[in-house]
Amino acid sequence: MHRLGLSARTATTAQAAGTEETIVHGVAAVCDPLGGLYLPELGMLVVSDLHLEKGAAFARRGMMLPPYDTIATLNILAAVIARYDPKIVVSLGDNFHDRKGSQLLPESMRLLIAAMARGRDWIWINGNHDPDGTVDLPGQCADELVYGGLVFRHEPSLISGRGEIAGHLHPSATVRRRDKYVRRACFAGDGQRLVMPAFGVLTGGLDLNHKAMTGLFDRATLIAHLLGRDRIYSVRYANLLG
Repeated sequence: MHRLGLSARTATTAQAAGTEETIVHGVAAVCDPLGGLYLPELGMLVVSDLHLEKGAAFARRGMMLPPYDTIATLNILAAVIARYDPKIVVSLGDNFHDRKGSQLLPESMRLLIAAMARGRDWIWINGNHDPDGTVDLPGQCADELVYGGLVFRHEPSLISGRGEIAGHLHPSATVRRRDKYVRRACFAGDGQRLVMPAFGVLTGGLDLNHKAMTGLFDRATLIAHLLGRDRIYSVRYANLLG
């Protein structure tokens, strides 16, 4: 468990267009359509499940995918960092798709991450795909982070989810819009716990009705904040399609 030895720093960034405000255990948060969660009171940006070097990991196993996922994901991350200019960046695990990803990361990608991290505190939370942490990258690695009255971890806890922001499950939800069914990645939160959408461009999603979600949320207060092209669409769980 890691605890930042810093006092909370309030950011002055105004809420960006197309975002949606929510609350996690009394802490204000902003859901961004690019897939990041910004906590203004803490000056913190949270992302999850980058799965960097996924294409390279598949190539090592003889399955060829287009090798552009890492640069595409990092470009989106750079955009959301530029939008909020956070003091702290937390990446909630599965930062790389496998244990070798950060070690074999091309130097150009390493330099891009270093540029984004310059002048910020950067925390890499260890995930099930990358439990050993990162290699030769800026920042610190930890299994959990406790900060600002919240707990940041990769996998949601079935024991205690109060004040938890987690990833791992890649939540998604389906709605009906103009006689069409639309499925999108989403932030899923009930006011006490929030599970992040996957940030990586090659990641899939798990529907909120999947059995892996059982017991994580109070469904009476659960809201899915769906990622649209340029805005967030917030839908109560009762109004989602099963």
